[in-house]
Amino acid sequence: MTHSAPPTQGKTPAGGPGPDDGPTQRPGLHMGRVLGVPVYVSPSWFLVAILVTVMFEGQVHDVVDRPLSYLVAFTYAVLLYGSVFVHELSHAVTARIFGLPVRSVTLHVLGGETAIEREAPNPGREFLIAFAGPLTNLVLAGLGLLAHATLALPDVALLLLEALTFANLLVGLFNLLPGLPLDGGRLVRAAVWKATGRSRSGAIFAGWVGRAVAIGCLVAGAFLATYTTADGGIGWLALLWSALIASFIWVGATQAIRAERVRDRIPLLSARSLARRATLVTASTPLAEAIRRAHDDHAGAIVIADHDGRPLGLVNEKAVTATPEHRRPWITAGELSRGIHDDLTLPADITGDDLLDALRRAPASEYLLIEPDGSVYGVLAVTDVDRTFTGI
Repeated sequence: MTHSAPPTQGKTPAGGPGPDDGPTQRPGLHMGRVLGVPVYVSPSWFLVAILVTVMFEGQVHDVVDRPLSYLVAFTYAVLLYGSVFVHELSHAVTARIFGLPVRSVTLHVLGGETAIEREAPNPGREFLIAFAGPLTNLVLAGLGLLAHATLALPDVALLLLEALTFANLLVGLFNLLPGLPLDGGRLVRAAVWKATGRSRSGAIFAGWVGRAVAIGCLVAGAFLATYTTADGGIGWLALLWSALIASFIWVGATQAIRAERVRDRIPLLSARSLARRATLVTASTPLAEAIRRAHDDHAGAIVIADHDGRPLGLVNEKAVTATPEHRRPWITAGELSRGIHDDLTLPADITGDDLLDALRRAPASEYLLIEPDGSVYGVLAVTDVDRTFTGI
């Protein structure tokens, strides 16, 4: 289970919270809204549902004849992910109680993820949001044990109850493992954040612990594969599953560490230092001539302007590159430009988070940078901003 927040927070084979930046594609099939939160199911879930059904059917067949046993096994798969969904919803509800907007809840192959738009403002709230998911699973497991001890149930209902009780116990405890992107990692992050006063220190520490947890999962899977009998089938399945979980945790932990390194560079971003010198041409100027002038000016961008020098549009770099050289004398620069509106015009002195927020508000490939006196300073290309974070 995982939860995300700017930067994205993640979780385990069950769920957790986290935010992301800017508009994103839908993470799966939209199933509706619960408490105002969009809920998605990744297509990968259906593969897991089939796998769980086939694996659990053997136990169900001991008490129910086929083909009904397959229906009961599929019911278990649905109820299992119902537990994951409640886990994720716990993160979402807790975050909203603290005033943090929740983008979505998604169920996928390894459990679920809750996307939270903003990071918790303090370690106490971070702790409570992260702990809400595992606590919910442990409460469900406790209720399952209570029902098992007090209710007289038919064999099929008893089998489902026992399986779901064990699954909730496993999910709850697993998500408490002390490493990102698991909920336990967020608890560690909150604790280190509280002790040091720096959320970055908590995230880096929890990320490295997460990498250690990933290695531990892989070693545990190898141990089970070596010592589990039953013709080796269960053992190799355990190894495959542990490798999948280990890779998930390793990637999530690595992303958490990288996110902090990215965050370190954000204050250093400066539109002025990243800007390309711009050559101003009229819309009727042939593209070949506009490129020649830019070359003479040692400029990296072309801006369309009127005869008084007022900027009207930005020539798209990709469109220029895609235009064959023999056609450039016959195409005007204006044909490859897009009009300039307020969101594509930025002050030349914009920096850091303000710069990134402006780019997220109006995604584009180029932005016009304007001096305080209204004159054109240059053009900011998103590829140059991205290059700042390359190799982190």
